[in-house]
Amino acid sequence: MPELPEVEVTRLGIKDHLAGARIASVELRIGKLRNMVPEGLSQLLAGQTVTSVERRGKYLILHFSAGSLLLHLGMTGHLRLVPASAAPGPHDHFDLRLASGLVLRLNDPRRFGSIHFTGSDPLQHRLLRNIGPEPLTGAFVPDYLYRLSRGRKVALQRFLMDSAVVAGIGNIYAAESLFRCRMHPDTPAGELTQADCAALVAAIKETLATSIATGHATMDFLKTEERLVYFPQQLYVYGRAGLPCRECGTPVTRGRLGNRSTFFCRQCQPEYRPPR
Repeated sequence: MPELPEVEVTRLGIKDHLAGARIASVELRIGKLRNMVPEGLSQLLAGQTVTSVERRGKYLILHFSAGSLLLHLGMTGHLRLVPASAAPGPHDHFDLRLASGLVLRLNDPRRFGSIHFTGSDPLQHRLLRNIGPEPLTGAFVPDYLYRLSRGRKVALQRFLMDSAVVAGIGNIYAAESLFRCRMHPDTPAGELTQADCAALVAAIKETLATSIATGHATMDFLKTEERLVYFPQQLYVYGRAGLPCRECGTPVTRGRLGNRSTFFCRQCQPEYRPPR
């Protein structure tokens, strides 16, 4: 599933082509993705100008004078910019046709993405209003994480993946951030010390910023392929079960947190032991 870095790289890759662009037409090839697609989008957006492209958590927000379009990429969704002459593929479900001749096209094989429209403040939309602070802003600081973690018995990785705690962090970047600061994913969130929170916040910011910089330098959204592949990354633990840890050589372990997989190094991320 695209997480914050992939969504932010998408925003960076499309914003200069969209900001100030006029919408010529909208084409929907399917009535339902994860949710029903709002009716009348073509009438709402045709002739409108994109005023800005923003992100909140894992949602992209396209602003117009008439309102805002919220896009979530789900598990397999990709956006790309293609010429108007490019024929849609079987999983190309949504087109924003620009007067410039480009088309912003949503490709989503599993249809877990979603499209929403609101005429009011998008940050107060039911999908966005309860999202926690953006991790790369000054709102996400050690004191905040320490206060929120008090009394919480939930495993640390699941705690970080809660969008009400912090925006946009999923399984991949939670696992990678925990490896970076040498914390075990099963550690109870409430056991974090203030020093732990400082190390964890720094690790999250560094992990996300590095990933975004890598993606922004390598991704080209002017693609005509049916599926736009996200940028390559050097992951330390995620998806590397059985492979040697890049730091110490110990085989990476795959574990379970609820119905999700987790990956960690037993040597670099020792299991939490409560004090006697």
